Amino acid sequence: MKTIGLIGGMSWQSSLNYYRIINELVAERLGGQHSAVCIMYSVDLDPIMVYRDSGEWHKNTDILVDAIRKVESAGADFTVICSNTMHKTYEDIKALVKKPILHITDVLATEAKRQGYQKVGLLGTRFTLNEDFYKERLRTLHDIDVIIPQQEGDIQFVDDVICYELDYAILKPESRERYKRIIEDMRQDGAEAVVLGCTEIQMLVQQKHTEVPLLDTTLLHATAAVNYAMGE
Repeated sequence: MKTIGLIGGMSWQSSLNYYRIINELVAERLGGQHSAVCIMYSVDLDPIMVYRDSGEWHKNTDILVDAIRKVESAGADFTVICSNTMHKTYEDIKALVKKPILHITDVLATEAKRQGYQKVGLLGTRFTLNEDFYKERLRTLHDIDVIIPQQEGDIQFVDDVICYELDYAILKPESRERYKRIIEDMRQDGAEAVVLGCTEIQMLVQQKHTEVPLLDTTLLHATAAVNYAMGE
């Protein structure tokens, strides 16, 4: 089994889910008391949020490069960045580290294609929704079209819930209801499925809450890490 390097803390709540899913999957596949061989480096989220909001992404790149080098030095064979938004730094990071980074968008695209989806709705932070680093990778590398929320104020609402509720493990029923309405709106706009494109969203919205097919990037990324580690 390869050693998984996990770069967590963005937020720690979703990193906890990565760790749980990865170890549950290994135990399920190997039986007994088997668990994943993994190394987690959990960053301090607050300065990352400050640099993100001030546009100083190069400083976040430095933080993640340092974290990845540390898990590589500790024996990680590849790395998983436990965040969708922070993949904005991927292109700057990959040339500065030695081992592969399992890109969350590529993992998502593989599953979307397996299920036959060519057009997906996307939920995530305002950076993931408004900027091109995520959507264009899906479009240009994987030929998957992307729909984002269109009603005025919806993108800001989705971002606010992530940053001011889910990052603090606050789950509000009224926030879930508006997320459900936004998901339905994107289905009406032609989305065949909706991507939970922030690793915290699955804390609030799961498949049981909507008839619209959901693609949970936390589950998909963690599962892909196990597959890669086990050579599958």
